[in-house]
Amino acid sequence: MSSRVVVLTGASSGIGRAAALAFTRRGDRVVLAARSEQDLIAVAEACGNDPLVVPTDITSRSDLEALRKAAVERYGRIDVWADSAAVMAYGKFEDLPPEVFEQVIATDLLGTANVARTALRQFRAQGHGTLILVGSLLAHITVPYMSAYVTSKWGLRGLVRTLQQETRDARNIHVCSVAPGSVDTPIYTSAANYAGFVGRPPPPVDTAERVAARVLKQADKPRPEASVGATNRLIEFGFTALPPVYNALVTTLMKHGGLSRRRIAPNDGNIFGPQPREEGGPGRWNRAQVGGAIAATALVTGLAIRRWWPAR
Repeated sequence: MSSRVVVLTGASSGIGRAAALAFTRRGDRVVLAARSEQDLIAVAEACGNDPLVVPTDITSRSDLEALRKAAVERYGRIDVWADSAAVMAYGKFEDLPPEVFEQVIATDLLGTANVARTALRQFRAQGHGTLILVGSLLAHITVPYMSAYVTSKWGLRGLVRTLQQETRDARNIHVCSVAPGSVDTPIYTSAANYAGFVGRPPPPVDTAERVAARVLKQADKPRPEASVGATNRLIEFGFTALPPVYNALVTTLMKHGGLSRRRIAPNDGNIFGPQPREEGGPGRWNRAQVGGAIAATALVTGLAIRRWWPAR
């Protein structure tokens, strides 16, 4: 089993942290990057094997160039670059402060573009490399109260497809993505919030470790996109094939599935800087609740289709 050099942006928590641990267990040498040095040090201690820690803000091109140089100076090359850095904001579009909306776009879309630009420059110079960008199911569908995140992920999906076309001339350079559905990470409780209730991942919810396993699989055998989530394709079908039904259901489902019942005052969360994270936030779903939610959704969907189809 060959050892690779893997740079992970967004490595301080969630999918990035799980991927760092998984790559280390495989025997790869990892470079950990995120805004919070303290969180990165904790991840490095969990990984072992003396990973390189480089505090990095992906909205800063100079930070990313310093990260690239540090990785190459330590290891001589970069074989894989996986980016899962992201922030989130809840609230109706008109309720979000413009600067919050813009910062989500700056991080989740423009920041990821900065990562891609830096990684591809290195890959071109050395003649090989795999870039893995973590997108979202929300790059394929829309939901209310998450306009900035949805906008950035739709833009990211377009960027990935374009980069795949532009790297066809380099057979040893791969650009791919991973599109998870709901994942149990701290991003929901760390998010900016103008919706009045703390966010949570709607069911069914995957673990960060399951998504990280797919990231590793992309590093081993790159594919254009890998979807992670038991109901992703079904939800995408509803969004595309039954838009009136989808639109009639999604707001109610988001209110009850994507938002907990714990109230919260308007705040910027970790949009503009790292904040302490809450692992396993409020309103997590147990198996009985998930089963009930899926059954209720199926029933309501069936009734909505029954009303809509004759009219159509």
